[in-house]
Amino acid sequence: MITFENFHSVEGVPIYLQMIRHVKEGLAAGQIADGDELPSRRIVSATLAVNPNTVQKAYRQLEEEGLIQSRPGAGSHITAGPAQVEEIRRELFRREVQETVTAMKRMGLGREEAVELLRRLYDEEEER
Repeated sequence: MITFENFHSVEGVPIYLQMIRHVKEGLAAGQIADGDELPSRRIVSATLAVNPNTVQKAYRQLEEEGLIQSRPGAGSHITAGPAQVEEIRRELFRREVQETVTAMKRMGLGREEAVELLRRLYDEEEER
């Protein structure tokens, strides 16, 4: 079963969007897989201390994106296939890189300097 115990809220971002991102990041990382069960809306609401309507909104959007399927009495389960997971991985990566590029530009880093910094950081990470 998917858990929201390690969920960390970020100020300024709606909780339902953070919940969706939590599920997507779990899928991208392979920690959540097709067929995994999501906790009930009531349990998530209590765990995160949020309004049940907030949880409902997140689950509804995940359903609309085709990532979960909910059935009365049977709960909600992940329905993301390999192609969807790969698309999520690309979407999340693109968003992270875009935020980094924007920050680098704000700090006045030129393209070559930014690429060189990225290469160094990548190499350092591989050495760990």
